[in-house]
Amino acid sequence: MERKRIYLSSPTMHGDEQRFVQEAFDTNWVAPLGPNVNEFEKELAAYTGCGYAAALSSGTAALHLAMILAGVNQGDIVLAQSLTFSASVNPACYEKAVPVFVDSEQETWNMDPAALRLAFEKYPHPAAVIAVHLYGTPAKIDEIRQICREHGVPLIEDAAESLGATFKGQMTGTFGDFGIYSFNGNKIITTSGGGMLAAKDPALVERARFLATQARDPARHYQHSNIGYNYRMSNLVAGVGRGQLLHLGEHLARKQEIYRQYRDAFKDIEEISMNPMNPDGEANNWLSCMTLTPGCGVTPEQIMDDLAEYNIETRPIWKPMHLQPVFAQCDFIQAKEGLSVAQDVFDRGLCLPSDIKNTPEDMELIISLIRRRFGK
Repeated sequence: MERKRIYLSSPTMHGDEQRFVQEAFDTNWVAPLGPNVNEFEKELAAYTGCGYAAALSSGTAALHLAMILAGVNQGDIVLAQSLTFSASVNPACYEKAVPVFVDSEQETWNMDPAALRLAFEKYPHPAAVIAVHLYGTPAKIDEIRQICREHGVPLIEDAAESLGATFKGQMTGTFGDFGIYSFNGNKIITTSGGGMLAAKDPALVERARFLATQARDPARHYQHSNIGYNYRMSNLVAGVGRGQLLHLGEHLARKQEIYRQYRDAFKDIEEISMNPMNPDGEANNWLSCMTLTPGCGVTPEQIMDDLAEYNIETRPIWKPMHLQPVFAQCDFIQAKEGLSVAQDVFDRGLCLPSDIKNTPEDMELIISLIRRRFGK
């Protein structure tokens, strides 16, 4: 008999999603755009305090439009966090810009402000900076924003993983010139696929909507003076998002509870450290992660294999971008000599099952298997 699958982070539906989708069917708003799209934008903007938002087909689409709106062009330097998923960086390459990767700091695993200052010394005129709130933990975003302001460079804030997280009481995704959110299937709320571009300036968001709907000029015939994209979210997908947003508070509480369960369960194992929290913020704990002490005799691969035998999903830490073959020719800036923080976290870490549907029995099994590997 096959064991029940325990997921890393799968969608959780509540029923409200179906109500909004049914409204779209009942009113025949099944084509792109419609009332659900408009309301989802307003509701997300109201929840986060981001100002204005454009609902798009993915977080990657939002990042791409942010690049365009920030004025990133061919040959420009873009300073980007190395420890992240490739979607944070790929849109810079869509515009034929050149990524320069910046190391993380140990306190949050996010972009190191000290390394960012060094990057500006070497590359004084980048077109943009991309900072990420990794695994839902807020970065030192006030320091990063201040550095960007000192140099007059736009800050693109990748909050794909951190919806609902706060820094000094302010929602992530609202500090940069542009903020982006993702509603991919594994995120804290989902639309199956989808994203949102946020900004305080309504003109920028309206420009994003224009570019995302094939940049059609206001003429009776089909006329185009700009290259456009098919990036808008559909009315059906937005209905799922509206239903999910109603339950974001519940999702946040459960994600945070899962992190505390792991932290408390492993506090007597000195070889295990949970991913760090920013003391000036509140993480959404999208994924709970752990690192292992070097030379402790246990590897992340062993723990992942132990859990896989019981049909339990895990994941390695994101492999840093400066170590990826596709970016082998790109520069990498770190504040300290020796092994980078980004590579150190990657080498020693793994992501634990953080599905909000995990039962007490699921959590007990996961924890017991990990403790057993340490002889506990």
